[in-house]
Amino acid sequence: MQHLQLRKEIIHTARSFMPLGLGVGTAGNVSGRVRDGFLITPSGVAYGRLRPAHLVLMAGSGAVRGGALKPSSEWRFHRDIYAARPEVRAIVHVHSPFATAIACTRRGIPAFHYMVAVAGGDSIRCAPYATFGTQALSSRAVRALRQRSSCLLANHGQIALGEDLPSALKVALEVEELAKQYWLANLFAKPVTLGRREMRKIVGKFRNYGRQGV
Repeated sequence: MQHLQLRKEIIHTARSFMPLGLGVGTAGNVSGRVRDGFLITPSGVAYGRLRPAHLVLMAGSGAVRGGALKPSSEWRFHRDIYAARPEVRAIVHVHSPFATAIACTRRGIPAFHYMVAVAGGDSIRCAPYATFGTQALSSRAVRALRQRSSCLLANHGQIALGEDLPSALKVALEVEELAKQYWLANLFAKPVTLGRREMRKIVGKFRNYGRQGV
């Protein structure tokens, strides 16, 4: 079987959604880049039942190259993100509660906390609404992800990108925590946001943050 280790990592990532509070049931999807395409979770299969052979191998064109099951209905934005972002090697999409709640207001997350820079800029954008599984949703998500490693999807959830599956999952967790903090801050008062100059400085510091050289 091709790409066995990556298949196992994708399944491990998907199974972590519920324990980490990132979603329930079969909500969300996971993919990993391979040469000339990507592997993605299938549509409608409970994560606890997933086996390596269930994952769907897709070409960069979106054609199915291997697997007996249908790919996730969101395969289009996985395909288009990989095409637009050569550095991205893993994508995690979840319906985490706080990020989704904010996405249902059709607002992004501004620089109320310096950790917003974890997504690559001075905000976490919210892509305008489009029906799930459509090319319109994919196109809007790709635009919202320009120079970012995460975005919200209006009335839907969040997308997180990474150089590998652990880093993409970490971004998803960070965004969910930020969404929770932003929600709570708004209950008390309108949060004070950091300026663009300060956020540019923080984004620069984050480029090498945590890299120990070992």
